[in-house]
Amino acid sequence: MKKTVINSLSAVILGLFSVVSFAQTAGTFTITYNQPQPTSPAGVKNVYAVWIENAAGTFIKTKARYVSTSTDDHLPSWGAKAGCTNAVAVASSGNNCSVTDALTGATRTATTTPTAYGAKSVTWDGKNVVGTTNGTTVADGIYKIWIESSWVDSGSNNHQVVTSFSFTKGPTVQHLTPTSPSTYFNTVVLDWIPTALGINDVVNSEPAVVIYPVPSSGIFNIDLKNEVKDIKVYNLLGQTVYSQQFDSNNATTTKQIDLSNLSNGNYIFSLTNENGTSNYEVILRK
Repeated sequence: MKKTVINSLSAVILGLFSVVSFAQTAGTFTITYNQPQPTSPAGVKNVYAVWIENAAGTFIKTKARYVSTSTDDHLPSWGAKAGCTNAVAVASSGNNCSVTDALTGATRTATTTPTAYGAKSVTWDGKNVVGTTNGTTVADGIYKIWIESSWVDSGSNNHQVVTSFSFTKGPTVQHLTPTSPSTYFNTVVLDWIPTALGINDVVNSEPAVVIYPVPSSGIFNIDLKNEVKDIKVYNLLGQTVYSQQFDSNNATTTKQIDLSNLSNGNYIFSLTNENGTSNYEVILRK
């Protein structure tokens, strides 16, 4: 990507002021991530919430909230941000929690959809909430998407993880594959696609994929979001244990990789296209 250097300090300041004050680029933000089922302690059920904040920490919109009346004290961070009358009763009737156009439902288990653990995907239209309706497109700038997840282990003890990822909403495509600060989230992919550009502009970025399930007993599914030319799998010693080339026209398709012949452990999936390389860590557990 070409970058233009502006020598005039006043022009830079004026340009920044204009972007912050007036630019409100329409588009769609998507986060996909995998949440492995905890093994120590082992997760039995799962409640979680996903929401958007601006750089100043101001709540913008809830995008997902799965909780039941029996587990409604397990999302205190989201409850406080979403304007709940009682932050420890987020599912209670009349609690005024902001869930406009969010994905909602009861506590997740192994038999529900989406399942308690595994691949998840949430989208945001770049708008805030006005009253109880979808509002207007927010100003361009840096935003954070927050994930709060709680689960009960086999000993009936509650566990909680809260984490966030930053991204820039603006007139250009942004594709990020951040490293998760928590072992309970991995293969995180963030995409901001301005409406004027469209989803096809993602082809101009490094490989974007979602890999699931993680951990896997051998078969890994790879959802390709843009072009991927080849994939290599490395063990933690840096040795290549799998290699495959893909057809050039493979965007928005799913591939399967069979690693059942390998030993249990962590592996690195390295995917390459003309714009760069993306790496994802996975777990093989047979």
